[in-house]
Amino acid sequence: MLRRLQTLLQRKFKILLFFLLLLALLMHMALDLALPAAPSSCSCIPKASNPLGLPPSGPLVSVQKKLSLRILQDFSGSNGSLEKGSRSLEGRPPAGGRSKMVLGDRDFKHQWAGVKSAWTGRSKMAALFEHPLYKIPIPELVKKDKLFSVNPKEKFTLKSSGSDEWVSSSKAEMVLPTGKTPYDTYPTWLRFHIGINRYELYSRQDPITPTLLEELATQKIIGSVQKPGGTQLKLIMTFPNYGEALFKPMKQTRDQETPADFFYFSDFERHNAEIAAFHLDRILDFRRIPPVSGRLVNITKEIRDITTDKKLARTFFISPASNVCFFGECSYYCSTEHALCGKPDQLEGSMAALLPDKELAKRHSWRSPWRRSYHKSKKAEWELNQNYCAQVRKTPPYDSGSRLLNLIDMTVLDFLMGNMDRHHYETFEKFGNDTFLLHLDNGRGFGRHSHDEMSILAPLQQCCSIKKSTFLRLQLLATEPYRLSDVMREALASDRLSPVLSEPHLEALDRRLQRVLDMVRVCMAKGGQKEVLVDDMGKLQQGIWQRQETRSKKV
Repeated sequence: MLRRLQTLLQRKFKILLFFLLLLALLMHMALDLALPAAPSSCSCIPKASNPLGLPPSGPLVSVQKKLSLRILQDFSGSNGSLEKGSRSLEGRPPAGGRSKMVLGDRDFKHQWAGVKSAWTGRSKMAALFEHPLYKIPIPELVKKDKLFSVNPKEKFTLKSSGSDEWVSSSKAEMVLPTGKTPYDTYPTWLRFHIGINRYELYSRQDPITPTLLEELATQKIIGSVQKPGGTQLKLIMTFPNYGEALFKPMKQTRDQETPADFFYFSDFERHNAEIAAFHLDRILDFRRIPPVSGRLVNITKEIRDITTDKKLARTFFISPASNVCFFGECSYYCSTEHALCGKPDQLEGSMAALLPDKELAKRHSWRSPWRRSYHKSKKAEWELNQNYCAQVRKTPPYDSGSRLLNLIDMTVLDFLMGNMDRHHYETFEKFGNDTFLLHLDNGRGFGRHSHDEMSILAPLQQCCSIKKSTFLRLQLLATEPYRLSDVMREALASDRLSPVLSEPHLEALDRRLQRVLDMVRVCMAKGGQKEVLVDDMGKLQQGIWQRQETRSKKV
């Protein structure tokens, strides 16, 4: 009897449980059928909030669509950049009140690749370069303003000796069978060299620059030797068209911040800093850094197997992790402990276009007046004397021309990057004092995003002078439609090693830009706007008008 009773109870319990499950399933199906027909719980969302014109859908689907649309709105709207707070996706309300989608470094490249083509019409970088401040013309170039005087109808060939020097061929035909002039057949790097002039390293709309960047990233490498001198390893790469590039290998990851206890002169040189510096220099409209592109190099095929540098060849080895490594010879960080290793032989690096050989275009190296002491305890004179600029203004070549203002431009660039290692700079000797400064060797920039080194701005703070054109562009880059971090993010997305900078470094650009503007405003409050902002724009326009008037008189 007890067994029968237990069996009966178990059967009733199973039947009851079955009916409960069936009832729950029916209720769930009923809710699914009823919800699409139910009115929306939030009728306050306007139709315009759907920028792609998608039809409304159920709440379960709309949540996912709102998530993807938010990502598109963050890129396409005028209200700003992506902000990175952690590696996970999470919203954080910005100052403007709208929440933004935070993307980690891994998600950045993928998301930008999908949005780039869909929102081309809202490119902040394109809008920036169309602004009138980026349309100011340079004076008409005469023979003395060009680095090289070249006959565009003359063909260039290589010496039979096999040297890398390009020389004129007296037997060249004036027009090639293809109908193109010989100038059109010059390699890209040579046309880049020919385009250098007194006012700029390359023009704003130069079609050669994108082509040169592409060649730096893709051309076959046929030669690799170590660059002599320097504190860290650098290689000279040679291409089939006899062009050359300076290769700086990756030494640390993008997210690895320089420790606070490191001195500026003992920091690593970063390949991504060289890439980002070129784009930042171009966005500021200085155009004083040679084109730089990121590249993934095969250590075995593109360095070890083709190098003719015996000293470099002796430093290759296979690590315990079966990766190909090498360290070269240099003053610092060239040892087994600081070896550069591939995965297993793939290594990131920056490829910078080389300037013309110094035998063809002599350059003068200038010691910066605000050079640091490069000592652990000693300080430089400018760090102890707040009136140091008055002394500099009396010293050639800073006592005339635009040399001091050009140096302050370089100071602004260095501060935005966090580069404390600007001990020298160079100019082309042919142009004398009236020319731009070359912003070379930027590998120690973008090391600490969490710290703003205000001492870099000492020339601006002590001299309280800046070009009016530079100040106006800085103000423009602080506005929402042309925000510096957004334009930089867009520019760097085109590089093959994108993302080049982590989000904290991009955010630091906006913060540091405000600090520069605040310092200029403090100067203007003390000395007046006319004393602080040197009107280089008026002088430039006046020079253009004078030359046009002179030509008309001659005619």
